[in-house]
Amino acid sequence: MSVSPAVTPEPVDLPYFPDPVGPAGKIGLITLATDFNSEDDLRGILPADIRLFTTRIENANPVTVENLRAMADDLPRAARTLLPGYGVDVAIFGCTSGTAVTGSERIASLIHQGMPGVKVTNPLLAGELALHAVKAQKIAILTPYVADVTRSVADGFAAQGFEATRLMGFGLDSDQDMTALPPSILLEAALKADTPDADAVFISCTAIRSAEIAAEAEKKLGKPVITSNQALIWHALHLLGYDKPVTGFGTLFDHAPQPEE
Repeated sequence: MSVSPAVTPEPVDLPYFPDPVGPAGKIGLITLATDFNSEDDLRGILPADIRLFTTRIENANPVTVENLRAMADDLPRAARTLLPGYGVDVAIFGCTSGTAVTGSERIASLIHQGMPGVKVTNPLLAGELALHAVKAQKIAILTPYVADVTRSVADGFAAQGFEATRLMGFGLDSDQDMTALPPSILLEAALKADTPDADAVFISCTAIRSAEIAAEAEKKLGKPVITSNQALIWHALHLLGYDKPVTGFGTLFDHAPQPEE
C-alpha cells in the first residue's frame, strides 16, 4: 500500500483532557532476566490507580548463592532504565534470595547509583517490616530454593532478630521451575512448613505464585502468612502514602509498618 503524495497529514484537532498515568503513584520493578512471575503477581495485587513499570537485571540460572551475588553489579544500569526522564515514586528490587546474599543496604545503594533519591524496597526488607507489623518473632520459612539459598534467606531474617522454627525448600534452582509450582502445592507446603510455636509463616521468592494462597493459608493455620510479593506491594503502598484498602491477599494489609525505634 502506498500513500499519494497529494495526501497531506492533518492535525486531529480534538479537545481533550489527558488521562493521568498512575494517578496514585508509579512503582518501578527491577526484576530478573529469568523471571516468569513477579510482574503478573504484583499487578494482580496492585490497586487500579497505581501503575507498575518494569525493567530487568542481567542474571542466569541456576539459582545459586554465587550467581545471585554476581547479578547485583547490574542494578545501577537497570535502575537507569526505569522511565528515564520521568522516574518512579518507589523502586522495587524483585528478588528475595538476591537481597539475602547481597544485603538490603547495598541493594538500595546500587539502585540509587542509577536513580538517586528514589524510595527503595526489596522482599527481605518488606518481609522483615511485615513480620514486625504482625508481631511475629518466631517464623517458619518455606522457599522453592536449594538448601544453601534457603539458609541465606533464614540468615537474613536472623540478622534482624527473627528465630526460624523450621526451614523447608523445594530444592529448585530454575526460575521457570519455581513459577511452575502449582499454588495448591504451595498451600500444602505452607501447612507442612508451619510449626506450633511459629508466630507466622514466611513464603520466600517473587518467582512463585504464593500471594494468591496467603489468605487461604492464614484461615487454615490461624496465623499470619507473609509472602515476598504480598509484602513488597504492602510496603511500596506505605512508601507511597496510599491508604485505600487492599483485600484478598491476607491480613497483612490490615496493618501499617511499625515506627522505627
